[in-house]
Amino acid sequence: MRNSFGTIDYLIFIGYCGLIIFIGLFVSRTRKGTKKTAKDYFLADKSLPWWAIGSSLIAANISAEQYIGMSGSSYAIGLAIASYEWIAALGLMVVGIFILPVFLKKEIYTMPQFLQMRFDNRVRTTLATFWLLVYVFVNLTSVMWLGALAMNTILGVPVFWGIIGLAVFAAVYSIYGGLKAVAWTDVVQVIFLIGGGLVTTFLALKAIGGGNGAIAGFHNLTSQVPEKFHMIIQKGDLMIPDGKGGTMDAWTILPGLSVIIGGMWVANIAYWGFNQYIIQRGLAAKSINEARYGLIFAGFLKLLIPLIVVIPGIAAYLISKDPGAYGLQDVAAISKSDQAYPWLLHNIVPIGVKGLAFAALVAAIVSSLASMLNSTATIFTMDIYRSWFKEPVAEGKLVRVGRITSFVALIIAVVAAKPLLGSLDQAFQFIQEFTGFITPGVCAIFLFGLFWKRTTSNAALWGVGLSIPISFAFMVFLPQVPFMNRWGFVFLILAAIMIIMSLLESKTNHPKAIILEKGIFKTTGMFKFWAIVLVALLAALYTIFW
Repeated sequence: MRNSFGTIDYLIFIGYCGLIIFIGLFVSRTRKGTKKTAKDYFLADKSLPWWAIGSSLIAANISAEQYIGMSGSSYAIGLAIASYEWIAALGLMVVGIFILPVFLKKEIYTMPQFLQMRFDNRVRTTLATFWLLVYVFVNLTSVMWLGALAMNTILGVPVFWGIIGLAVFAAVYSIYGGLKAVAWTDVVQVIFLIGGGLVTTFLALKAIGGGNGAIAGFHNLTSQVPEKFHMIIQKGDLMIPDGKGGTMDAWTILPGLSVIIGGMWVANIAYWGFNQYIIQRGLAAKSINEARYGLIFAGFLKLLIPLIVVIPGIAAYLISKDPGAYGLQDVAAISKSDQAYPWLLHNIVPIGVKGLAFAALVAAIVSSLASMLNSTATIFTMDIYRSWFKEPVAEGKLVRVGRITSFVALIIAVVAAKPLLGSLDQAFQFIQEFTGFITPGVCAIFLFGLFWKRTTSNAALWGVGLSIPISFAFMVFLPQVPFMNRWGFVFLILAAIMIIMSLLESKTNHPKAIILEKGIFKTTGMFKFWAIVLVALLAALYTIFW
């Protein structure tokens, strides 16, 4: 069954690439005699409908981190890693009800811009700088590295040239077209992403089914590796490779109930509510109702994602233990967890389908790269560059600066990818670990800025400034504390510091405090209905796989 790409696979993949580039450039056109404005380039002219918002959210979120990184973690840990996806569905719903309406009311471009409206320019510049560093040195590098690793495993493309190819592909349409090109191509990307991903899962389960089909394969998978199908991991229940030749307790990565009621929520709200390259789609919505429907649509898609990226990792674990039992002879062993998905794609998916499955993987990678590039450009242009000038900056100049920023960020990420990630076993955990250094601070200052009128600017500045050193202190002096629990502990410490500072500093509300208008959190009956369905499905999933 093991084989390389056939002619039909190359044609499918080339056709996919051509389609995405064509759509990206087509929707980026401007009318004769007009030029792109900052609103058009960075917020798609605030024209996105709910289905484009939901699709683009998933395309931006699902990338090599999930296809390669999360599959690698499911290979090592099992279904429990799906908590990142399923709890995110609830997070999207919360953001749609309580957070996004305030941002849309303020008509902002960026998250740091909101911080200046609520606090001052010091807070805005600090967060803008932090985010730029994280996007370039963590997000962009990890997506390109993991994608290039997959291309190397599947096609034998050298990792360096894989990174270059992915970077060029994302740059071709996103740097020129801005968010409009990114969002509308994402609608197509998510079709490839989900469709191609489901094909890979189906074929893996079919192979395990022994001729009785994919459903039988799933039953065989759950019965042969039952330890991989528990959503809540207790301390000492599961030992996994630590990437250094030893083992570690899986509880240190997914510590019990913290995935439902603990530190996971700090990362969840910070990511879906305050992360520029995610929330930017909501900011570009036609209306608040379109934005909310888009988020709830994305929530339902999140329930589906583990079937695409988690189940294949578990299937690879079972098949790789005895490849001959599944018709695979003389196949290379999986030496690192992050090789699980590419290994499965290379060995299980036949010629004629491999091109579609590979297109799904590349769609996930390129859509995320494009989103990150656009948001990096948005933050630098609107929060750093424009703030240097007291006078208004010409719209055309802002667009040019955004394009240059995207290009420079991409070059830096290409150079930094291998030195930062080349030796890691589970890159998904690297991403969670190091973005988690600033996550508690981001979550604290935004939540307090939105919902507590007494919060002062100095308290916010200290809140974000102390997030990294306190998180680092936890990692050094309390290494036994799982990083997910650390998020929660650091958030509570920062919250206490901000409350004390604000109370000592002022006896009245902050002059820039957010006034929440009556009815701002009111939702439509349709939104309420789908929210109830979403919660019910989540409850059922956790009950079945507890």
